[in-house]
Amino acid sequence: MDQSDAGKKIFILYPHSVIKEELMDLLIMAGFESYTLRDHKRALKLLEKFPDSIIFINIDDGMGEKEWEVYIKGIMENPKTKDCRVGILSYNTDKALMQKYLMEIAVPCGYIQLKLGVRESTKIMIYALEANEARGKRKYIRAFCADDINATVNVKGSGGIYYGKILDISAAGIAAKFDKFDDLPPNTKIREMQLKLRGGLILTDAVLIGRRNDNVCIFLFDVPRMSPDHALIIHRFIKYTIQHYMDNLVIR
Repeated sequence: MDQSDAGKKIFILYPHSVIKEELMDLLIMAGFESYTLRDHKRALKLLEKFPDSIIFINIDDGMGEKEWEVYIKGIMENPKTKDCRVGILSYNTDKALMQKYLMEIAVPCGYIQLKLGVRESTKIMIYALEANEARGKRKYIRAFCADDINATVNVKGSGGIYYGKILDISAAGIAAKFDKFDDLPPNTKIREMQLKLRGGLILTDAVLIGRRNDNVCIFLFDVPRMSPDHALIIHRFIKYTIQHYMDNLVIR
């Protein structure tokens, strides 16, 4: 897959605790592959590993303002990270500080004032992400969860209830492996598919799109009829899964 198709990874370094959950929910629901980081040294290693990524830095936490200035200039000047794009998050409304980051340092993803509120701040952040083509050509974030025993599905079939293991999931649908499944043609409507996602329970209609080997079935959700609460459960599971992957990624 071309990188422009996959989109960019978005890192939020030292996210403010009061906005972290809602901010990340909104970014994930908008289709941006977003992660939180709590270690500025690890952040630099991740930027080297993913040099086309975007990082928003909360300069109210982690280090002093002068240290942040050196850190951010370092990202923008280091040959290994210079292609990463930096944005600033802060409750500080000092115009001189904003001017420094926007005009002198020239961070490409802007200076976002969090005092505007999480919804308005996120709207501005999304505008910056779209301007930097962060979503790529991808419409949905896909989370791979074959190793998560708490991601399962069951479907009513001719032989009773068939139980499956979810292999990957997006807001649009799932791939799941079943020990047994009816021999159904593509585009068959599946009624009341039940998903269990780490304690979250979802009941939704879906369409069987096709099959792979070994009883792996591909389903698309009936998204327009899915409740907002169920959609949020899916997005939060995706958020948890990709964050878990990034937290456990070994980098040197």
